[in-house]
Amino acid sequence: MMTNPQSHERGRFKGERVGLSEQLVDVAKCVQAVLAGRSLADVLPTVSPSLRPGVQALTFHALRHWGTAQALVQVLTDREPAPLPQALLGTALSLLLPETVVSAAAPRYAPFTVVDQAVVATRSQRSMVAYAGMMNACLRRFLREQEALLARVQTDPVARWNYPNWWVERVQHDHPKAWQAVLRAGQEPASLVLRVNPNQISRSQFLEHLSQSDVAAAPLNHPAGEDAVRLERHVAVERLPGYAEGWFAVQDAAAQWAAYGCLVGGSDRAKVSGRPLRVLDACAAPGGKTAHLLEQAQVLGIPMSLWALEVDIKRNQRMHDNLVRLGWTDALQRGKAIKAGTLTEGEAGTSVRLRVADAAAVESWWDGQAFDVVLLDAPCTASGIVRRHPDVRWLRRASDVEALVQTQARLLEALWPVVGAGGRLVYATCSIFKAEGLGQAQAFVQRHKDVQQGMAPGHLLPVSASTVTDIGDNWACEHDGFFYSIFDKARV
Repeated sequence: MMTNPQSHERGRFKGERVGLSEQLVDVAKCVQAVLAGRSLADVLPTVSPSLRPGVQALTFHALRHWGTAQALVQVLTDREPAPLPQALLGTALSLLLPETVVSAAAPRYAPFTVVDQAVVATRSQRSMVAYAGMMNACLRRFLREQEALLARVQTDPVARWNYPNWWVERVQHDHPKAWQAVLRAGQEPASLVLRVNPNQISRSQFLEHLSQSDVAAAPLNHPAGEDAVRLERHVAVERLPGYAEGWFAVQDAAAQWAAYGCLVGGSDRAKVSGRPLRVLDACAAPGGKTAHLLEQAQVLGIPMSLWALEVDIKRNQRMHDNLVRLGWTDALQRGKAIKAGTLTEGEAGTSVRLRVADAAAVESWWDGQAFDVVLLDAPCTASGIVRRHPDVRWLRRASDVEALVQTQARLLEALWPVVGAGGRLVYATCSIFKAEGLGQAQAFVQRHKDVQQGMAPGHLLPVSASTVTDIGDNWACEHDGFFYSIFDKARV
């Protein structure tokens, strides 16, 4: 039995022991599922809860280095193994990669342990027993010829950068001066960043509670505000002080700019209209930005009538549960009262209405009253958050970019008419691809003569905590890749 070195920081209890071979079987199944087109968000919940934290950590590591691992599998094997043993061999090889090519945070085991436990894992599954000899021979050969084998596969861009070739080429084209830094940042595990709810507790007070609970954390300052906290290591957030009380939410620093971009100047709009600010969060689940809008409006003293749309009913329920935890039950009740006709928006003050609806199908949900602010966090490739979701790079195809660009344009065109004169639409994607960011924004401005672009960050490129570098207009702190553009509508 082996102790997973990542298990305690990933939410397991100290001293809890798990066999590496048992974990490797589940990791191989997860990797195989991703390569077959399934998201880890769907696959990981099927793993036994006792194994899941360790399996997640090891699967993330394997996928971050799958380009190298898969190239090594091809060199080391005479015939392509079946999918499951191939995934297991690739996973084991990723764990044998030297420290010079992996993150400092990568899980580390003694080489003989990896070889032994990979063979045990192979023999534990009837469908893989015949591959036990191959597994042993390939891994031992890699240890003997490691330097030469790595040099051999590094000539392949996929093996060198651990992204599909089309992805590497697109990043090179879009960010010619920073493409290598962007790709390297995506290889680094992302820190756990929290957004403190200032209506519940101050950041300094929350940091004190974390310190008392022996959770190492520090403030993370960025242009969007002063509510971010970065934890030194990942923990189960449900065990942090104040989780049930709604003291915080998990949200990357770059994502926290959305509420700021929506509400800057919001006080003036509310005063002019003499009613709650009408705000639409068009693709809202799981509700992080929705809650942040409510928090910031309350801090600014702006009453808000907030509509939050989500096309998926399960994700809508998750959004509801998150808002309740963060203290917005009364606002949700007022939203239901407005819908029932027993309360008007003006009487309600701050309210929230959740709708299961396709934002682009405006006629199915809109009441005809213009919104002061619309936040469109549009569906995208998620190319800016591969630090947190390393499966994304292997799930996406080059053709997905154009399909998503069309979806984004359709949403922009559908939502622009619901923005009132003098109102604002904030367009956001968690993508580093310019087709989904700058290109989309430029095309929108060309199509509409009543648009004035406001000040926004544009493309924020991903930066890891260990490699904060001067990239373009990036902030001087760790954050994911994001794009923001502000479209203000001319007054009639």
